[in-house]
Amino acid sequence: YLGEKIKDYVLANYSIKVDFVEQEEPLGLGHAIYLYRHTVSRDPVLIILGDTVFDVDLGTAAKSEFTVLGVKEVEDPRRFGVAETSEGFITRLVEKPEHPTSRLAIVGIYYITRPQVLIECLKDLIRQNIRTKGEFQLTDALQLMLDRGEKMKPFPVEGWYDCGKPETLLATNRHLLENQTTAVSRADVVVQPPVFISPKATVKNSVIGPYATIAESAMVENSIIRNSIISEGAAVTDALLDESIVGNNATVRGMYKRVNIGEASELEFY
Repeated sequence: YLGEKIKDYVLANYSIKVDFVEQEEPLGLGHAIYLYRHTVSRDPVLIILGDTVFDVDLGTAAKSEFTVLGVKEVEDPRRFGVAETSEGFITRLVEKPEHPTSRLAIVGIYYITRPQVLIECLKDLIRQNIRTKGEFQLTDALQLMLDRGEKMKPFPVEGWYDCGKPETLLATNRHLLENQTTAVSRADVVVQPPVFISPKATVKNSVIGPYATIAESAMVENSIIRNSIISEGAAVTDALLDESIVGNNATVRGMYKRVNIGEASELEFY
């Protein structure tokens, strides 16, 4: 999903050696990492998940002699991997527990000091077809590492912004807008900062903000948009949207509600 777009972006913006590995079937994060096993040496490996935003000093984690997992205390840890700790070390890991015994969510930063051990544990999961909720989980492989004596430490990550649900994606959007420094102004548009309007977006006769993002090639006309994300190529006309996400190339007309509309969809209310 979006593989070519990600590849093009990385190659255009980074002058580093990159290996791209495609997971053709969604069999879980553990399976995805297993697929890149041929790129792993005995040097430590840093794994960062791409669906979250971090504000953290990774150098601190990389100085550890032990494997380090980024964690943050959350209100509802049931949709995350969860870490249990004792005396500064991780003692147990559970993927998406129904009845969590800890509120420390694993947030998607993993510094693995012995990656070959991780690969061996992933091999065992796949060989024995051990799945959690239908997928090969990285958390389960890390628990196997613990069972085999691997020492792991938690790494507190306060600057963690989740993009996994509509409400958390909007909260992340608010955080990013609050930290931008570029002022936005458009003729025939009332801007209530903070907002981001792509230079390649078309906005006419509208009120934008606060906390609104208008992406590249989007079109907004005769509308009020606040606390919302209007994605690439989307079109919004004669609408008032609040706490809404309009997907790529989607169309909304005559809407005075909260919406979460996916890519290439169309909503019309008159």
